[in-house]
Amino acid sequence: MSGTVVTGGTGQLGTAFRPLLLGAVFPSRSELDLGRIDRIPAILDRLAPDTLVNCAAYTAVDAAETDQAAAFTVNAAAVGAMAAWCATRGARFVTFSTDYVFDGTANRPYVESDPTCPINAYGRTKEAAERLALAANRASLIIRTSWLISGTHRNFVSAILDRARHGTVRVVDDQHGCPTITDDLAAGTLRALTADATGILHLTSQGATTWYELARRAVELADADPDLVRPTTSDAFPRPAPRPHWSVLGSERLEGLGIEPLPPWEESLPAVVRQIAGSDGTGL
Repeated sequence: MSGTVVTGGTGQLGTAFRPLLLGAVFPSRSELDLGRIDRIPAILDRLAPDTLVNCAAYTAVDAAETDQAAAFTVNAAAVGAMAAWCATRGARFVTFSTDYVFDGTANRPYVESDPTCPINAYGRTKEAAERLALAANRASLIIRTSWLISGTHRNFVSAILDRARHGTVRVVDDQHGCPTITDDLAAGTLRALTADATGILHLTSQGATTWYELARRAVELADADPDLVRPTTSDAFPRPAPRPHWSVLGSERLEGLGIEPLPPWEESLPAVVRQIAGSDGTGL
């Protein structure tokens, strides 16, 4: 895809786009700082993308509770500015949102048309980003996804494997969602762009689970005893930012757009675990 710029190129998701977009430009944070809204249009004028993929975000969910201004600037205001620039230049724009725009009270997978109701500051900034992007550019593609996992960056799975080396690990078993492998998400995003998708689209690895079940499977794949992982509740691990207990995403749009769903997370997780084990040279 020629003329593509990817923000957040050193992050977990941005890194997954690198082997898929060999001719793309991946500006560093110093080159394109989303905290400086006033500079975004001039920098994009210089880069002149015909497709802008925004993988940059303020992702510290708990810190956002007390750092709301900074989180809003990066997650919402900057997204609106990038969407507006793309609208005036005829460039395509895609950005990523989150399952945390929902409150977790549903009893079925959330689909694109379901009303949002975030219960933490991070989710509110992402909800605002969706509104701002679509208000500035109706052709924006906003991909809601969840529980990102990769073999390249520190994430839930790598943290669990590290902690399991030293003994038992307690993991919450009352939060349900869809683990999403970043390599699969990057490939699926490009398929969505090829299909000329716009608006809000849910794109996650197939299959719902809990953090506890995900942790057990990862430890098992690392040739360790899954019973090292013990279940607990969210109440036992209070966090500054509340998490929805149910944030499973489904899609009412993929089939109509002719976009192939992402593979099940259980199919892609073994390669992630192998990559994590290989990167630290130890395994479990």
